This record gives sequence, structure tokens and C-alpha cells, in this order.
Amino acid sequence: MSPYLYNLAKKMLFCLDPETAHKLTLAGLRTAEHLRLLPALTGSKPVNDPVTVMGLKFPNRVGLAAGMDKEANTVAAFGHLGFGFVEVGTLTPRPQPGNPKPRLFRCIPQQAIINHMGINNPGVDEGVENIRRTRRFNGVLGVNISKNKVTPNAEAHQDYLACLRAVWDVADYVAINFSCPNVPNLQDLAKADSAADLLSLMKSEQANLSNDTGRYVPLVMKVSPDMSEAQIRDLAHVFQDCQLDGLICSNTTTTRIGVEDSPHASQSGGMSGKPLYNRANETLAAFAQELNGSIPIIGVGGITTAEDAVNKIKAGASLVQLYSGFIYNGPPLVQAAAQAIREQCPA
Repeated sequence: MSPYLYNLAKKMLFCLDPETAHKLTLAGLRTAEHLRLLPALTGSKPVNDPVTVMGLKFPNRVGLAAGMDKEANTVAAFGHLGFGFVEVGTLTPRPQPGNPKPRLFRCIPQQAIINHMGINNPGVDEGVENIRRTRRFNGVLGVNISKNKVTPNAEAHQDYLACLRAVWDVADYVAINFSCPNVPNLQDLAKADSAADLLSLMKSEQANLSNDTGRYVPLVMKVSPDMSEAQIRDLAHVFQDCQLDGLICSNTTTTRIGVEDSPHASQSGGMSGKPLYNRANETLAAFAQELNGSIPIIGVGGITTAEDAVNKIKAGASLVQLYSGFIYNGPPLVQAAAQAIREQCPA
């Protein structure tokens, strides 16, 4: 897809409420994929840059971050847009409507998005069924999981374990989301002691499921960019001690640095997009230094250009993911980022 065509489509979609535009876009992608039109629309084949991370072979190092395909029903379409891997969800044990609308806001001049979605999703059982029915994707599939909003933190492990069991057969890796700022008190689980307890239980269940099924599904954790150096250091030690398979760095930020003049700056929730780039990179570099190559990192947050993606790899990431940058720049960014990484960061 040429930048001109995407900019034309974006101009029309940006006339709509963000959440309505999102739903229409995904429906359109599914229809185009079903009619086998997406390869013609994208105009190029996915970049071939295979790399093995966490024991999984990725066709290229550019993925789609969680939050775009919340219902896990558009995987094949995103695969045709050139992504080497797609992460769906976040899925919770029971269906969840999320927070009241409006809850999604564009800060267009800054290429940022503020969301207070509240992990709206159809529940893990329907999500898994959607994956089984519509995957048709040769790349790697990650499934992002979390607890329901109504579940007390003291019982959160039960939700995470239930989701892990439910998605085991369809996921290539499972991402544990305990860093979303849009669910009250969820980030309390990211405190070192709580994270150690949760991860220990998850790793134990991972071993049980692996023995029962004969397949190993890596576990990764998604962290917040809003942590102190001490918090990063403590969590890095927890991740190493528990032998975490991978780390996603990072989630959205509660700060409003870079969008202070936006009319939406006062909205609650997490901010993603270009203004997050420096903060996410600082967190990425700090974890990379603490982990010293012991755990692979997926870099996400603020990628709006191919060079941004390259810099994530150079900062210590093995893979990268797009979200807001994809919304503002479209499929051309996927191709450009994957090509630039292949050329500038040999695997």
C-alpha cells in the first residue's frame, strides 16, 4: 500500500470517532483478507528476515502490539500486512466491557493516542475460538492475558492461570499484562514481591502444561515505562531468578510529556505514540543493561519511523512491536521498519 493511499484512507477514518474508526478498519481488513485482496492492496511481500528468539522462529522482527486486535479475530489480515508476529488481546477469563465511552482519544499533531479502554474483550474462551477459526498466519502468534477488573489482586493469580491454560494450545507465546494503567491497582502486581509470586506460579503451571502437551510456550511479561531505576533493577532480578522467557518493554505511560498542549491531555489513561518514544527507550536500555542478554526483550513504544525501530534493536531489543505508529503511518511503516532492521541490524 502506498503512503498516498493510506493517507487518503486515514483522512476519512480520522473524521470518525476513534473507536468507531478502529472497528471499521478491522472489519475492512477481515473482509479484504477473506476476499484475498490484501496482498494486492499492500503491494509488496513481507520482508524476509528470519530470527530465532525464545526458541521461536520469527519471519521478521516487526510485530503488532497487543491492544489492536482485542478480540483475536483479525490475525490473518495483519499477517498479510507484513508483520512477522502478531500479539492479540488482552484477554481476561470472563468477558469485560471496559470503561465508559468515550475512552479513546487522538492527539494528532503529536502522533499520540490516549486510551482508557479498561481491557475490553470478549473473554478468553471466545478469543481462543476466534483464533482457531481465523488464524491463517504463518508468523508467530502471541496472546496477551490479564485478570478481570473485578478480581481482587489477592486472587489475580487464578485469573492468569486460567487464561494460560485456555490459550496454551493456540499461542506461540503468552504475554502477562500486569502493567496496564487502565485497570485500578493492576500495576501493584508489578511490585517485586508480587511479581515474583505471580511469575513463580505461572512458571510452575507452564512446566506442568509443557509436560502434559509436549510443547513449550514461552512466557513474557509486559512492563510499564513509569518505573524508577530501583524498580527496574528489582524486577530484572525477579525475572532472572524465575527464568522468564522474554520481556515486553513497554506499556503505555500515565505521563503527558509531549502532549501538554493537547485538548485531550487531561483525559485519564495510558498514552502511546511518538511522545512515549524516549521514555520507553530509557526503560528498554535500563532493562537491557540489568539483564545483560539473559532475557530477550521486545521493544515497543513510540515507533513512528523505520529508524525508530532500528534504534530499539540497537538499544537492546531482539524484536519490536508497532501500535500507534501503525495507526498514524499505516502498512508502509511495517515494511520500512522490517527492511531497515534487516539492513542495519544483521541477526
